[in-house]
Amino acid sequence: MQINISARHGHLSQRTQERKSEKATKLRRFFERLTAINITADVKDETAVKVEMQVSAEHTDDFIATETSGSLMTAVEGTIHKLEQQIRRHKEKLTQAHRASSLKHQELPVDSEITDD
Repeated sequence: MQINISARHGHLSQRTQERKSEKATKLRRFFERLTAINITADVKDETAVKVEMQVSAEHTDDFIATETSGSLMTAVEGTIHKLEQQIRRHKEKLTQAHRASSLKHQELPVDSEITDD
């Protein structure tokens, strides 16, 4: 899985980039088919840091979340929380669709003997 971290209007230290990367890799425990994560931090305004994350996965559209906060790590945690919710909903849809399609193709048992007592 690729993780790309970039900053607009500023610079992120190596330690900050590592912490963001560690947090982002935790998304993999929710959905195994993640292929890439792009993290963009806009640090133009010190009081309102904006973080945008785009997560690419196999056989589905990208998951995108943004969060604005006073702290960089708070904004990262907020975007990760939003992405977790999106991934969970997507996974639920997959399991429900799988269950519904498998039930259509099952044959109902036919009772051959009907007895009256």
